[in-house]
Formats: sequence, structure tokens, C-alpha cells
Amino acid sequence: MTYAEMKKILQSVTDPVQKLEFVMELGQGLPTVPDDAVCTEIIGCASFVQICQKENMFFARADSALVRGIVAILIAMIQGKSLQEIKDFDILSEFATLDINLGAGRLNGLNSMVRFFHNL
Repeated sequence: MTYAEMKKILQSVTDPVQKLEFVMELGQGLPTVPDDAVCTEIIGCASFVQICQKENMFFARADSALVRGIVAILIAMIQGKSLQEIKDFDILSEFATLDINLGAGRLNGLNSMVRFFHNL
């Protein structure tokens, strides 16, 4: 699913619980990380999260269904962009347009993931 498709659905769902359920469903669609991908554990997340890269493609692992969904959204946002485009992209502002109700712990993790992408 493209980021545009994700965004359209997320912006059409008004019930916060249904929105979180959809985010968790998105995480189920994360592709398997290739064996030769370079992975980095994201420090600052309450859950275990690794963002992995193989050539110009990103992958992820997480031990939480919600976090897998969040990282699936982030990867969809930046997939296909150059490293400079990723660094210049205001990921947090774009994520805010989705109006996903995350607790403080998840927001810290989101910020850590965004920092990872901006420091590529």
C-alpha cells in the first residue's frame, strides 16, 4: 500500500480505536527483512525496533503490533526518496496530519525513528 493510500484511509477514519486498529493492520504488511540488509536498533523506543536498509529500500522489525504499523507508515512516507529528500522532509509534520492518538512513550519512539531517518 502506498503512503497516499494509507493517508487517505487514516484521514477518513474518525474513531480513534479503529484508527489504531488500522495502523496495527498496516504493520502486518511489513515485508520480511532480507538477510543481507543492514539493520540499526532504534534507541528511545519502548519496544524493540530495528530499521533496516538494503540498497535504497527500507525494512523494519518491531515487537509491538502498533509500532510495526507506525514504522510501516514512516517507511511508506520515505520509500523512493533520495537521502537528501529524506533529510529535508518534515516527517513529523506529515505524520501529525494523520491524527493518530499515540501516548507519550510511542511519541518518544516516533521521534527516535524520525531522527534515524534524518541522520541517514
